[in-house]
Amino acid sequence: MAIYYSPHNEYINDRAKLIIIGITPGWSQMKVAFEEIRYCLDFRQRFTMEQMLEKAKKAASFSGTMRKNLIDMLDQCGIPQILHAESSASLFEEHRHVIHTTSVIKYPVFFKNKNYTGHQPKVKHSQLLTTYAYKIFVEELNQMKNPALIIPLGKIVEETLKSILASGRLTEHFYLFGFPHPSGGNGHRIKQFELNKAFFASIIHKWESKLC
Repeated sequence: MAIYYSPHNEYINDRAKLIIIGITPGWSQMKVAFEEIRYCLDFRQRFTMEQMLEKAKKAASFSGTMRKNLIDMLDQCGIPQILHAESSASLFEEHRHVIHTTSVIKYPVFFKNKNYTGHQPKVKHSQLLTTYAYKIFVEELNQMKNPALIIPLGKIVEETLKSILASGRLTEHFYLFGFPHPSGGNGHRIKQFELNKAFFASIIHKWESKLC
């Protein structure tokens, strides 16, 4: 197992109304983040460090096919209308200020030179991963100023959040448990989404009432 630094999860939008959580950034996200930072450094007199980190976050968060699938599901849930955005795609662009994207493990983790999926080793079987998931990640979520709609992507993220919630160490938020991982390799994504649509609608309605 190896863990590498990536700059895009340094920026935290503590006023976010929507929070999307993955298990860990992958190789592609890390590559995009460093490319964005490198581009900014070519114009270093134009950008502050915070601006560079924000731009890296905007460029790298759930980039590629995963973002496309995620946008489609967010649109079907009616989330852009609630956030007064034109579409879910705009939540990653001009309306980026209303969302925060992050990971249970803040930095990219690889197991046997492949993107870590949360299965080998289990988070709780690694002291390093446990520190990130149950300390650093919790501290990040508790920086949020407002109750947010939290979307955990995948079973490992969901299980981790439920474990943290059971410990009573998280501030109040709304959780879309059962939300499918948007990876193109998730063959059950569409079926799982359809099965849970009614549940998602009920949670989103409660969250919307808190926004008013």
